[in-house]
Amino acid sequence: MSWWQQPLVGFDLETTGTDPAVDRIVTAALVDTVGAARVGAAHWLLDPGVPIPAEAEAIHGIGDDLARRKGRPAKEAVEEIAAALCERLAAGRPVVAFNAPFDLSLLDAELRRHGLATLAERLGGPVRPVLDALVIDRAVDKYRKGSRTLQRVCELYGVELTDAHEAGSDALAAVRVAVALAERYPAEVGTPTPEDLHRQQIGWYRDWAESLQAWLRRGKDPQAEVDPRWPSR
Repeated sequence: MSWWQQPLVGFDLETTGTDPAVDRIVTAALVDTVGAARVGAAHWLLDPGVPIPAEAEAIHGIGDDLARRKGRPAKEAVEEIAAALCERLAAGRPVVAFNAPFDLSLLDAELRRHGLATLAERLGGPVRPVLDALVIDRAVDKYRKGSRTLQRVCELYGVELTDAHEAGSDALAAVRVAVALAERYPAEVGTPTPEDLHRQQIGWYRDWAESLQAWLRRGKDPQAEVDPRWPSR
């Protein structure tokens, strides 16, 4: 069977903001699938230890009161999230995300913040294989205009997103978009192994970052820098 018919794990975080170096995890989910079919999930609600900005609460619906009353201590939960993710990777399951550098980098930053082993330290090497539905979509349909949010990409590939910005729903949607990409683009996406796709995505992401940086420097900010590292920084 091809990778998109086998066990996968979707991964998503909802956070206090958009900077993976400084923001904190509010909710997290790992969704186990066989192909596009959900077979299990693990969810976490955290007390991030810092105020949750109103802009973030407006997106994912978790505010300070709920996080403090029902959220797990951040250090305890971050350890569980990392252990669960690495357990699945060690078992050979590809991790599927939508914009992996955000989620994986933020999780690693949280681990360092709490004095815990990073993902690479736990795995004894780089986090892989990772399948990033956003990176793959950009590469195989690079000339398409318009938004590439998860919601918009789900609409394009006929994937139901039942509760946008709920971590479990977004994680499952990322898997289903990846499977849809494999079905629509069998030669480029469906046939390569997860390891081959992982290696290709490193180059695809670097090319996209360099192109975006050049565009920003021409028109908006001569000093703009776009980090080309993938799947984590």
